[in-house]
Amino acid sequence: MGMTRRKVLKAGGAVLTLPFLRSLAPSADARATQKPSQKLAILYIPNGIVRRCFFPGEEKADIPDFIGGFDADKTKELRRFKQKPGVYPLELTQTLKPLAEHAADVTLITGLDRSYKHGQDVHAQGASCYLTSLSPEQAAAKGVRHPNGRTLDQVIGDVVGRSTAFNTLEISCNGFTTPKEPIEFDNISWYGPDRMAPSIKDPKKLYDRLFMRDGLGSRLSDVTDLVLADANSLARRLGRDDKETLAQFMHMIRDIELRIRRLDKLLAEADIKIPKGEVLPRGEYIRLQADLMILAFQMGITNVCTFMIGPERWDATLMYEGVFDKPVQHHNMTHNQKGDGYKDVQKIDLFHMRQYAYVLSRMKAIREADGSSLLDNSIVAYGAGLGDGATHQYYDLPMIVAGKAGGKVRQGRHLKCPGGTLNSNLWLTFARLMGLDLKQFADSTGEIADLRA
Repeated sequence: MGMTRRKVLKAGGAVLTLPFLRSLAPSADARATQKPSQKLAILYIPNGIVRRCFFPGEEKADIPDFIGGFDADKTKELRRFKQKPGVYPLELTQTLKPLAEHAADVTLITGLDRSYKHGQDVHAQGASCYLTSLSPEQAAAKGVRHPNGRTLDQVIGDVVGRSTAFNTLEISCNGFTTPKEPIEFDNISWYGPDRMAPSIKDPKKLYDRLFMRDGLGSRLSDVTDLVLADANSLARRLGRDDKETLAQFMHMIRDIELRIRRLDKLLAEADIKIPKGEVLPRGEYIRLQADLMILAFQMGITNVCTFMIGPERWDATLMYEGVFDKPVQHHNMTHNQKGDGYKDVQKIDLFHMRQYAYVLSRMKAIREADGSSLLDNSIVAYGAGLGDGATHQYYDLPMIVAGKAGGKVRQGRHLKCPGGTLNSNLWLTFARLMGLDLKQFADSTGEIADLRA
């Protein structure tokens, strides 16, 4: 369903693209054949996870020593979690418990590795190579300059983005205004070698981009104020269900506008001795950015989005509201897991998992043209470029896949892949589920066939 087939409200230079409304479909036949587009969202968490609380069967595993430098993968055969490949019932470990209400909509995939070679900091390689599955050394061997080629989202966007305003959308939840690390630590999407696809960190700028208000200036009123009269006029032409859909849609946008104002006020009143980006409450910020991503899907502005929940390393002090009383440094905590140290790191893992559960809840509640949910027609991946953060490992990567991809994916399971299965195989699977006729992606050796329905 392209932009040209959607109802658009315009006022004062802003553009509001409405979700599909049955009352405005040209005919009953059009309504019957209306098929929602498939969406892909890739959520990235930084600094790995606490393995013993994430992977089923590892609850009593040894707490890992810190391993730095480029030695992380030397422990692969000693520490790799041994499992019998196959399809198993989904078991919700401590960290996965926030997904309880979504158990029928998610699949845990274990046994995934990513090719790792020397030549770049492990955290930088974890992020910048996540969606290329190509390390700097491999890139050099292939004659590709680092960063390593075109990322999965851009490859898919080239094909499925033709009917939307943006081929892809890149979102970040790193609120710092002053760089602390090179861009490789803070970006997972690349147009090509040395060509970063810049992510949008500021909710206000993201909001303006979605409503095509870039460059119009801050004098402009909120979109809901601008189009309200037009929307009310339109509502008189709609059936009862569509009136409710429109009302919910407008309410969602108004809620986003109010939340942006609240964050702006928080930053304006912040102690100037503290870098302003540090005072953003993590959960509120992440959920606001997530709602803007979901709005972009609902409006048909894009079908492909990367969503970086946080930057790699950075040693940044962040406020995880409801978890700690004061800001903490996630990266440093991952390297101090001995004794009860892992328990505080796992609190952040749980915090991130709750944000993922929030995304799934919001997407499940949005109805598409055929009555299915936005989540039913999506692939929503959640993972990291590193395994356990203490060891900087590139094996046993955490991965959860939600959504049914328009009925192509079977959910509610645990797929145990043979140890060493390349995550590029999963990327190839995603590309094909999104409709691409792709023979290989990076170093992939084939699909993860068990993911399909």
